[in-house]
Amino acid sequence: MFRVKRIYDTPVKDDGYRILVIAPSTGLRKWFNHEPEKWLVFKSKYVEELTVNKAVQDLRAACEDKDVVTLLFAARDQHYNHALVLQSFLENELG
Repeated sequence: MFRVKRIYDTPVKDDGYRILVIAPSTGLRKWFNHEPEKWLVFKSKYVEELTVNKAVQDLRAACEDKDVVTLLFAARDQHYNHALVLQSFLENELG
């Protein structure tokens, strides 16, 4: 249901509903700095932020009736970024 894609990549029909992702707090984002050795701690801390972020409820509602949702992110690193954490979080929450 959820896909992850850089916002700079060309949109395609298979993207379905495209939405810019919810970012981590500035402090967490700066601390992580896309350093792979911090990935596990970053994921845990970002999930904590997501569980109390009121925007997540709006995001859930927007995605509820969609077959495919593409989460768009701007980070250069495609392997260690907050969109991947959000994707996993939403898949666990929405099934």
